[in-house]
Amino acid sequence: MPARIDWKLPESLRRVLDETPELRSALLVGGCVRDALLGIEPKDLDFEVLGLGLEDLAAALARWGATDQVGRSFGVLKLRLAEGTWVDFAVPRRDSKTGAGHRGFEMQFDPSITRAEAAARRDFTINSLASDPRTGEVFDDHGGLSDLEAGVLRHTSPAFAEDPLRVLRAMQFAARFDFTVAPETVELCRSLADTFAELPLERVREEWSKWASLAKRPSRGLAFLRECGWLRHFPELATLEGVPQDREWHPEGDVWTHTLHVVDALADLPIWRAADEETRVITMLGALTHDLGKAGTTRFELREGVERVTSARHDQAGLPLAESLLARMGMPEGVVRRALPLVKEHMAHLGPPTPRSVRRLSNRLSPATIAELALVIRADAAARPPLPPEPPASLEALLAMAAELHVADEAPRPLLLGRHLLAAGWSPGPGMGAALAKAFEAQLDGEFADLDGALAWVAAHVERA
Repeated sequence: MPARIDWKLPESLRRVLDETPELRSALLVGGCVRDALLGIEPKDLDFEVLGLGLEDLAAALARWGATDQVGRSFGVLKLRLAEGTWVDFAVPRRDSKTGAGHRGFEMQFDPSITRAEAAARRDFTINSLASDPRTGEVFDDHGGLSDLEAGVLRHTSPAFAEDPLRVLRAMQFAARFDFTVAPETVELCRSLADTFAELPLERVREEWSKWASLAKRPSRGLAFLRECGWLRHFPELATLEGVPQDREWHPEGDVWTHTLHVVDALADLPIWRAADEETRVITMLGALTHDLGKAGTTRFELREGVERVTSARHDQAGLPLAESLLARMGMPEGVVRRALPLVKEHMAHLGPPTPRSVRRLSNRLSPATIAELALVIRADAAARPPLPPEPPASLEALLAMAAELHVADEAPRPLLLGRHLLAAGWSPGPGMGAALAKAFEAQLDGEFADLDGALAWVAAHVERA
């Protein structure tokens, strides 16, 4: 692992650093150093300024314009660069646990705090690294370089235990970088299992969203939650362990094992990695929850003298479970509304498609889409090792027809609107609303394909109120 980074800093930022004597001890810290060492373009630049008080830092930065003071209580000031981007500057601090919860801390800003002391409050050794922005030299006070090279998440100090949110951070980091978690860190996280209730829901959502949108190997995070005893806080997932599947169709094992394969298969799809963040989130959550219903519907049946495992209507049974799990994760309504239809319809590709069935599927999925459903189906089909990871032919037929009907990426829109009926002499009221609803149903069935056809259909089939 290199001990030096060739920082490509914005010219305006270099000027700030070069022309502000108080910033001579400013170091790049945390995730930006970690990502640069991993060859990932850092999204944000975070500086820690040693030997300087918060007021002195504020005065020094004020020479370059107004600062955003939202993070001031945490010792963080944001400076807007000439290019319009924001950069965080912080003074080192000591945190003392004073109460339950993510915010139960007393913070002390002290210019005498050393680099190693400041780094010790960071969650993992890979996030405790610092770098000189001028020379690129990397400072490693807690073994972060060796852990980064070995692909290991290890807590930096016992202070890790003061913030239980760090367990969920371990979950998403393990998934995001395909890292293992050090045994001593797993044990420490297990000792924190009873503190889950202290976490604000919005912070839980933040970590799960990162897992769902950034994971390179999502199963790493899920396996870690199981290993450290935190899976019990997400019982809809925990109940999948040991739920059997028919060996002919699922030789990989139980539903939990299958789910781990599904989320990994989705993360491997180039089209998923290229999608926008919200699409990655909703399809990953759809993949995670698609088989939750099997926990309550799986049965052993004797068919022609052979015992088979069945899970009839597990797609429907999984809906309330998926909704419950997504609420437990704190997912916003917009995400839930797009993810749930992927659970309900993940079996919809079975059987030959017809124009009518494809239009109606697209409408049922909305605001999700057939293209998004296809990602979940591809991952589901690829998650049955040692069976070949081939998408079912029925899916390709469905996608071809959806493309032909122009409903792969959005639901059909009604051709006939209220203004059309008003122009045709209809009066506003319940009768007109009922006519529009019937006309849309006929449109989905393929009874007409343009506005003239819609008006003719209404005239022939709906009595004007």
